[in-house]
Amino acid sequence: MTTTAPARRTELRDFYEDPAVPVASGAARTLRQARMLAAALGPATAGPRTVLDLGCGDGTAAATAAPLLAGHRIVGVDWSQDALRRAHARLPYAVRGELGGGGLPFATGSADAVLFSEVLEHLVDPDAALDEIRRVLRPGGHLMLSTPNLAAWYNRVLLAAGVQPVFSEVSLRAVHGRPGREVVGHLRLYTARALRQFVTAAGFETVRLRGAPFHGVPRALRPLDRLACAVPPAASILLLHARRT
Repeated sequence: MTTTAPARRTELRDFYEDPAVPVASGAARTLRQARMLAAALGPATAGPRTVLDLGCGDGTAAATAAPLLAGHRIVGVDWSQDALRRAHARLPYAVRGELGGGGLPFATGSADAVLFSEVLEHLVDPDAALDEIRRVLRPGGHLMLSTPNLAAWYNRVLLAAGVQPVFSEVSLRAVHGRPGREVVGHLRLYTARALRQFVTAAGFETVRLRGAPFHGVPRALRPLDRLACAVPPAASILLLHARRT
């Protein structure tokens, strides 16, 4: 029997509503991304800006970034009710919304910046997601996107050895053929080149691409992972700053 698209979407929603599924990312990535955004927005003394954290999860990332974005208004957005319940404990504003279906509950051009951290790789329709992000951003507004790198330095080694790369998943029920134990629901993975081309096609101009370390790298290999950040196409995590054209 062929599984229908609505049924697959229901299974994914149930997966992300499971409290056992991780909804927070590493602090190192969060801080690097927040510094990039703070530099782009400037101090709030020049006028507070509205920042949407789409896919805010439990609010940890936005709360970590908040001191660097003091004076700016950060609004967490997620469609998981469980995640939002936890986010409300960390953020002054957390609302329910989704990038598909009816779209986000914000007016066109109402946001100055969007944080889109570790979300893109989970989406069935990433094209529609960027279309909706572009709609809510003002012209020249900032998109701060982070996503795992398919071409991370260790994935190149693993693939050469015939091992399933880190971050990739073949099942929502268990890990098969790759290092790690957690199933996190990744559907798509990007290289640096693919990510740049993808956001350009969606109506954004890349300003900067940086690398960030991955908190799941074994402790003995973390110095190498930090060194790899100097070469973003080989880093664990891709941090892309783009502007709406």
